Amino acid sequence: MPRLGGLITWIIATGLATDDIDALLDGVASRLIEAGYPLIRASIAMPSIDPKQRGFSVAWYRSSGISKEIQEHGEEGDALFQRSPISYLLQIQLEFVRWALPANADTPPFPVLVELSDQGATEFVMKIAPFPGGTALAGASFSLATDQAGGFSESQIAGFESIMPAVALACCRIATTRVAKDVLAVYTGERTSELILTGQIQRGGGTAIFAAILLADLKNFTSLNEQCEPNLIVDWLNEHFEAIGRPVIDEGGEILKFMGDSLLAIFPAQAGDTRSACAMALAAAQGAIRLNEKLNDRRRARGEPEIPVDIALHLGEIFYGNVGTDRRLDFTVIGRAVNEAARIEKLADSLECNLLASALFASQTGNAFRPAGHFKLKGVELPVEIFTWKGEQ
Repeated sequence: MPRLGGLITWIIATGLATDDIDALLDGVASRLIEAGYPLIRASIAMPSIDPKQRGFSVAWYRSSGISKEIQEHGEEGDALFQRSPISYLLQIQLEFVRWALPANADTPPFPVLVELSDQGATEFVMKIAPFPGGTALAGASFSLATDQAGGFSESQIAGFESIMPAVALACCRIATTRVAKDVLAVYTGERTSELILTGQIQRGGGTAIFAAILLADLKNFTSLNEQCEPNLIVDWLNEHFEAIGRPVIDEGGEILKFMGDSLLAIFPAQAGDTRSACAMALAAAQGAIRLNEKLNDRRRARGEPEIPVDIALHLGEIFYGNVGTDRRLDFTVIGRAVNEAARIEKLADSLECNLLASALFASQTGNAFRPAGHFKLKGVELPVEIFTWKGEQ
């Protein structure tokens, strides 16, 4: 099959050159049609390692082009997966199946087969290719459907089998690269993950940057840990971190750490623009307080304990890079400004204000803050001036 030999070469080259699974599938489908396959549908499906989705599929339709379907975690996603040919093949431990269409009493009642039957399909074929073990990326499936009278010929099925290793190899490469990027971003943040993936992974490697610092601390969590079951504590913590962290991300900040019941984020001053960095940090802090208050309203209505948040804002030069052991690193920020932000946050209760700022930060934000006085911070030689938020204007 010389024309499919060229397709195999194209699949491997494309799999090395792009992370776009849509482009890969579209190219495979169009080239199979050129090789004499009267396709009406082609599809690639793979699992994900992602906190929001368990897997995804990309389908090419002769009539409408590319479409995507995401399978989320939870009951709805599980139900969607159970109604798929992939689930069926895994349950009966098969890697290859052919179903003549239109569907009949012997055909499993999967929605995709009913859909294809309605479109005039005569056969559906699917193959699963396992990936190397050790991760949740178990493998990929590749399926084709035709409206050719009598279905696929035996030579066409043989051609389908012949390109499958190349398709699986390309999918495996794309999936592992995507996982490396996405999972690293989930655990370290978008900006930090990009630095790590470009090779900034040596201990001590990093740079001094000027940034606005946001440190948020949930109150009363120590006592709640002693009073409530761990599963409740984790659920509540996640709810409040979502409320606090979402505005940080939306305003362009980078969440670096979740430290027990605290969150540390930075807003780097791009091209020395400290005013913009502070404006983003302040907007994030205000949004976090509003969302946390709304969450506490709902928690109070459910008879659950409220969990307020205190936030400190600071501005200064910090080291942004790798610290740790030779084989276990943390890409983080350290420096005097980070320590000072932590000390400032401890003053929130005594000042009866849940949003504090250093004098340097407050000077960049117009009249959003009022002076509260000079205070001695632990580990800081001279008293520093602290400002309290005036509240919504």
